[in-house]
Amino acid sequence: MDRWVEISFDCLPLRSVGRLDIPIDASPKYQQRCERIKDAMERHGSYNSYYLYNSKVIYHLTNAPTHGMLEFSVEGTVLTDSADEATKSADLTIELKGETCDWLSQPVVDWFVQTVREAVKVEFDRYIKAGDLEKTRQRIKEIEEASNEADGFMGMYL
Repeated sequence: MDRWVEISFDCLPLRSVGRLDIPIDASPKYQQRCERIKDAMERHGSYNSYYLYNSKVIYHLTNAPTHGMLEFSVEGTVLTDSADEATKSADLTIELKGETCDWLSQPVVDWFVQTVREAVKVEFDRYIKAGDLEKTRQRIKEIEEASNEADGFMGMYL
């Protein structure tokens, strides 16, 4: 293990959301995610706002893989500066999903929830610097250009 904290997430730039209607045949879980994304857009707008989902943060507090692990699920919005070069804030729902710490107490969990928020902000800055955000922006630009060239029609189910 070469990191102190394991963090993974899927990222949806809110500016890439073109439609807000939810498919009628969507699963209940997907419908709920769509509702949370709509709420995030209403609260934060769509520019410089990124929705993180399928996210988890894992802390290993000891050197034993079966002892001293805390796993949190994370979902919500990360906001960046106007140039998308740095994380400004994070509006996240963070829940403890699993642990192997028989000494864990609620005040420690509460402290880790705030620590997870800070860790996600740091990791999102790393994500930006790695160029992943730039790749996403380039894909959005190409889709918009193709749509404009086709007078807004991109084909069925796109």
